[in-house]
Amino acid sequence: MGSEGPKNVVIHVTGFKKFNVFATNPTETLVSNLKDYVQKTGLPPGVSLGSCTVLETAGDGALPMLQKLLESSVSSENNPGSKEIVWLHMGLNGGASKIAIEKQAVNEATFSCPDELGWQPKKLPVVSEDGEITRIRETACSIDAILEFLNKIKGCDATISDDAGRFVCNYVYYHSLRFAESKGHKSLFVHVPPFSRINEETQMQFMVALLEAIALSC
Repeated sequence: MGSEGPKNVVIHVTGFKKFNVFATNPTETLVSNLKDYVQKTGLPPGVSLGSCTVLETAGDGALPMLQKLLESSVSSENNPGSKEIVWLHMGLNGGASKIAIEKQAVNEATFSCPDELGWQPKKLPVVSEDGEITRIRETACSIDAILEFLNKIKGCDATISDDAGRFVCNYVYYHSLRFAESKGHKSLFVHVPPFSRINEETQMQFMVALLEAIALSC
């Protein structure tokens, strides 16, 4: 994870609003409460929490908001070379029992049901300029090191996934990975289960550990 520790790492976090049968998306709760939570728990030296934003659970219709959010991290940098910018996106996997760190996103939008703004693409590229829907973008984060820190040091029970689906989570992740690569940032997506499987306090504790793990891996 690096012997010198993290230096000037800024982590921006997003979650999603309600989705389908989940009137309250757990990631909305986690992201909305994160700043207050880390004020109590603290963060490692050199690590700061940037924006915490809850996105519409939608693809194309919510894209302008996502792009504006990503661009805001560039315009707010006073000295771009002095810090590492990381985008952490949180999404819900309603059928999961474990927290999953997503390795990659695919340039394919095939929604199994309409998103919250009514859009339901089938086999469309997320970014048409990127060509085929089989195009994959991988995170530049050291996910093996992150997972080892979380599970062995912090006692979490997370896993690595190489399939973020083809729905809104994958859609947002692909755009974020593409943007991060162009700006020299990093991007990571994490799927969490409902609070009925892993309770809110445990997931909040995981979030703080995840911020530390990401920073240490940079």
